[in-house]
Amino acid sequence: MGISFEDLEVGASREVGKHTFTRDEIVEFAQKFDPQPFHLDEAAAAESPFRGLVASGWHTCSVMMGMLVRNLFAGSTSMGSPGIDEIRWLKPVRVGDTITMMTVTLDKRVSESKPDRGIVSTRWEGINQHGELVITVLTKGMFGLRKPGAAV
Repeated sequence: MGISFEDLEVGASREVGKHTFTRDEIVEFAQKFDPQPFHLDEAAAAESPFRGLVASGWHTCSVMMGMLVRNLFAGSTSMGSPGIDEIRWLKPVRVGDTITMMTVTLDKRVSESKPDRGIVSTRWEGINQHGELVITVLTKGMFGLRKPGAAV
């Protein structure tokens, strides 16, 4: 079995995965979901404030979510999320950038109304190959307890 509520320690940080953004991937995502010129066309992007093609912030979030599901939540007791509290796109993600995703457990508590699960507050961080923080996400997730009612 993968991780459960009991395995998530406040203050602990985990590397979840790495992803390199390609030109074709950036353009394909933008065509479907965020068709702004600086995500679609090199010439238009060169004239934008970004001075080059950049990934949509939503693309970056989607890649991060995919890494979480494949590399951390697979086989876990994850029960989804009640929502995201904050997203910050701090630096553009460019063609060829490799983003390392980290997750930090900020807080956790057992649900009062449903004591078979807990609510975990986390901060996701995306760091590029230059060590620059490019995205942060503050969110909560729900995880089942292995032994509901036991001291956690």
